[in-house]
Amino acid sequence: MTAPRPAATVVAHVLIASLTLLTLAGSWYLGAAPWQILAATGAAVLLHMGAAQQANLWKGYATGALGMLVLALTPFPGWSAVMLPSAVWFPFMLWRLTIRLPSRSSIKALAVAVLGIVLTELVAWARRPTGVPVWSRLSEGWLLMLVVGGVWLAALLVRRRHDARQRAESVRLAAAVADERAGIRRDLHDVIAHTVTVMVARIEAAAVTTTDPATRRELGDIAETGRDAHQGLRAMLATLGPRAGAGRVPISLDAIPDLVASAASPLHAVTFEEVGERRPLSLSAEVAAVRAVQEGVTNALRHLEPPVEVTVSVRWAPGEAVVEVRDDGGTARRAAGSQGAGLMGVEERVRTAGGTLSIDEGGGGWVLRARLPTKEGA
Repeated sequence: MTAPRPAATVVAHVLIASLTLLTLAGSWYLGAAPWQILAATGAAVLLHMGAAQQANLWKGYATGALGMLVLALTPFPGWSAVMLPSAVWFPFMLWRLTIRLPSRSSIKALAVAVLGIVLTELVAWARRPTGVPVWSRLSEGWLLMLVVGGVWLAALLVRRRHDARQRAESVRLAAAVADERAGIRRDLHDVIAHTVTVMVARIEAAAVTTTDPATRRELGDIAETGRDAHQGLRAMLATLGPRAGAGRVPISLDAIPDLVASAASPLHAVTFEEVGERRPLSLSAEVAAVRAVQEGVTNALRHLEPPVEVTVSVRWAPGEAVVEVRDDGGTARRAAGSQGAGLMGVEERVRTAGGTLSIDEGGGGWVLRARLPTKEGA
């Protein structure tokens, strides 16, 4: 649906105008009256002007239709004036309007063209000389209808294919944007949210252990500010989409000990143990294991009043790895804030890796357990 190049358009106008002048010169030689030549020339000028109109397609089409009307009403000896070479611009304008404007406009343009053909043939029928067979007029009318209808239908098909490509491109771009937003959301949740939670937990631990009342109040205010920042971050994550579906973050199981150590504080005893011989996991299973630990520890620190004990374990068995995050329930549960999407994201990761995720009560607290297949058991 790209417009013709200006140079090509100029060449086309020059060639068609030259053919029109040659045709009119031949009509003059065959006995056409000066007024007929003048009328046909004016109609040709209108057709060329309409075709040259780019800013307002309906204005150009109306100008071309006026030129065709002049040709239809101008009698020529031995042939119809609508067969003038410049008349080729009229189906061109119909094509251009159909592929660029809405379907309703293209139907109106087709109706104008059909009405013009009917008027042309009625005038020609009224002027039909004696001895001219009826089929000649009918065949001309059907030929014009075939040309106009074929041009309109072809342009409509081109437009629909173009619209289909645009819709497909829009869907592709929307999917790309959604994937990018999901990736940003996942990274923010998995990295920054966990870090803020650990920071708040450590500040709370420091506030409890300090003996200076002013320092305790200041640390309490800082912890409250951190919790507010965490809630704001969760609200921002919610605007990025209900769940994260972007690509996987390449994280190794070797990251779990550091992650556990960073969460520990005087009031948060977070320990890690690995039991059994480590077996190979797929990349998606490794990421799911790390994120399960991260989410379990984050939820324990965020929702339980200290002191809190959290035990993280990875147990290797034939065909699977069992990742557990177990807490003792702390001294009490904090009031639940807005519902996050972390567990849903972990469940999606575990399921994608071919495993299962469960959350159960046990030992006064909760146990998050992810069962992930090893490569030998997949």
